Amino acid sequence: MSKRLLIVVVEPDPDRAQPIADGLRDTGDHDIRIIAEQSGLARQVADLRPDVVLIDIANPSRDILEELALASGPSERPVAMFVDRSDEGLTRAAIEAGISAYVVDGLRPERLKPVLDAAIARFHIFQQMRAELAATRAALEERKIIDRAKAVLMKARGIDEEAAYALLRKSAMDQGKRLADIAQQLVMAAGLLGR
Repeated sequence: MSKRLLIVVVEPDPDRAQPIADGLRDTGDHDIRIIAEQSGLARQVADLRPDVVLIDIANPSRDILEELALASGPSERPVAMFVDRSDEGLTRAAIEAGISAYVVDGLRPERLKPVLDAAIARFHIFQQMRAELAATRAALEERKIIDRAKAVLMKARGIDEEAAYALLRKSAMDQGKRLADIAQQLVMAAGLLGR
């Protein structure tokens, strides 16, 4: 954690919250905000727009985890959760809620920096994987549209697949548009014409 971060600490007990905030300040010059009230957590976190959320809860419930899922939005920010004890169901629920680090056996100041570093790194890895998956899905959808457009041209013009692709590509180049956009227009026009 080399840059200055806005870190939200969710801790209802002020006697536990202050040592956590102090421990975080020891890791760097960070802006630390403490949220003590867990009701409306999603709204409070959304209003602050932190870089990282750190949650210290002795025994998390499913309701709290659902609220955290709304608060953290797995694609928005890394979330580290420290719990005193857990069970398999709650661990799974925490991961499904988008928690980047789920640490059992409570929070100790010497564990703050490595856990937050790991949560941030894991968050960025998953964010990159989500972006790559979205790009792959988009490319697959474009490929399907191009294949449909080739089929329309093959049927309408009585040409083979290679010639249909060449015609699509030439049209895209002539119009200065992407091949997938030309293919989409052709498929839409064919649909309107009932072909």
